[in-house]
Amino acid sequence: MATKTKMSGAMRTTYSEKAIGAFLLLCALISIAALVIIFVLLITNAAPAFLQLSIWDFLSGSNWNPGGFPPSFGILPLMISTLLVTVTAAAIAIPIGIGCTIYLAEMAHPRIRAIAKPAIEILAGIPSIIYGLFAVLVLTQFVYDWFDPVSRKNGMVGAIMLAVMMIPILVTLAEDAMNSVPQNLREAALAMGATKWEVIRGVIIPASFSGIVAAVILSLGRAIGETMVVLMATGNSTHLTWNIFDSMQTMTAAIAIDYGELSPGTLHYEVIFAVGLVLFIITFVVNYLAGRIMKRFTEEYQ
Repeated sequence: MATKTKMSGAMRTTYSEKAIGAFLLLCALISIAALVIIFVLLITNAAPAFLQLSIWDFLSGSNWNPGGFPPSFGILPLMISTLLVTVTAAAIAIPIGIGCTIYLAEMAHPRIRAIAKPAIEILAGIPSIIYGLFAVLVLTQFVYDWFDPVSRKNGMVGAIMLAVMMIPILVTLAEDAMNSVPQNLREAALAMGATKWEVIRGVIIPASFSGIVAAVILSLGRAIGETMVVLMATGNSTHLTWNIFDSMQTMTAAIAIDYGELSPGTLHYEVIFAVGLVLFIITFVVNYLAGRIMKRFTEEYQ
């Protein structure tokens, strides 16, 4: 009787595990399907534009003026602006975010950590429109007073605000990665005479590097895809510039500004989807490269 009960329990466990596995597989397939649908939607709506435009002229053209006579659809200024703002934001956010992560995970007193970490995480939940208002009302004046920019609203204002938005995502995920490093690795390094900083530099960071890279990439994704802050803070000038202190327009801002006023079937409407397709491909490539980096370091240190 006891044997039959055990067999019955084992069968129920097997069925439950299979059901959970099937549900998780369904979730994964839904995610993949959503990605494919978005890509097909972008391709379908963007393809007609390339029947009238040269792909090379579209990607390398230095003049974005859809309302001109004749209109110009070169997205190089938009891509360069997106690159400048994102790279500058990353250059600000990554050192601050990783430094903050190391402090919270390895050095901070538990009472300080209990206050600081929730405060940082709250930043991730603030609506982007609030960040945009802060950038326009406060940060523009600060940048204007300290850096004497070409334009009052400029790429640096948007980059600083994006960095503030990146930091809570980076800190939250990177701290989880550092906390997942087994405690016995720390103890072994300390037992061999390593200092606290040597343990962090030689053990903790290498062992959690793949998680740190994932945190950096996810925060970069937030910066690349952000619309409202760059729409409000960067000035939205479409001329080609490499000066981060000049007014500029990113790809997301161009889509947000133009899409609502366009009629389906027009060339401008189709080009906006082409811009979205380029942005989608850039994001996909960044995430693919990040996955390769994570795989390499996961194999090396784990």
